[in-house]
Amino acid sequence: MRLFDFNRAPNPRRVRMFIAEKDLSIPLINVDLFSKEQLSPEYRAINPDCTVPLLETDDGVFIREGLAICSYLEDLHPEPCLLGNNATDRALVIQWNNIIESQGIDAVAEVLRNVSPGFRNHALPGPMQLPQLPDLVKRGQIRVMSFFDRIEEQLEGQRYLAGDAFSFADISLLATVDFADWVETRATATRPNLQRWYQEISARPSARA
Repeated sequence: MRLFDFNRAPNPRRVRMFIAEKDLSIPLINVDLFSKEQLSPEYRAINPDCTVPLLETDDGVFIREGLAICSYLEDLHPEPCLLGNNATDRALVIQWNNIIESQGIDAVAEVLRNVSPGFRNHALPGPMQLPQLPDLVKRGQIRVMSFFDRIEEQLEGQRYLAGDAFSFADISLLATVDFADWVETRATATRPNLQRWYQEISARPSARA
C-alpha cells in the first residue's frame, strides 16, 4: 500500500492526519503539484483526474478522493473510530465533511485558483486547461466568510464538529482553516468557538502529519 501525496496541499493532509490518528505506516510518494507532475502521462495513467491524494492498495487498486480513501482504511483499521460509531454518527460525519468540502475547501480554492499565477490556465483541478476568472475571487471570499460563520454557529457549546467524538470532519475542518491562510483569511480571528476548537485540534500530534 502507498499514498500519492503532496505535503503542501490540504486534501492529502487530511488523509495523512487520518493515517496518523490510526497509527498506520503507509509509504508516501510525492507528486510535485508545483511542477505539474500530476499532469504527466505516467500519473494520468493511474489517475485520470490528475489529483492527490491517491491510494494504491495492496491489491493494486487505485482509490482517489480523501473520504473514499479514509473509508477504505477505516474498514481495515476500525480503531480508533473516525467515521462514526453507528449509522447516525457516520451520517453526521459524512454530512459535515461534505459541507466542508463543498462550502469550505472549494470556496478557498475558488479564490486561490483565480488569483495565483501558479494556476494560470489551470483554474480547476484536472487535466483540462481553463482560464482564471478574476470576478470569481470576490465571490469566493464571500463564500469563505459565510462558511466559517456557519461553522462558528455549529461549534457553539459543542466540543467537536459532528458530535461528541473527534472525527474525520474535524480533520477536514482543520485543513480548511489552515488552507484559508493561503488567501489571507484568519478564520479564527473573530470567531471564539472556532478559536477554542482550533487550539485543541491543532495541538493533536496528528496535526503535524
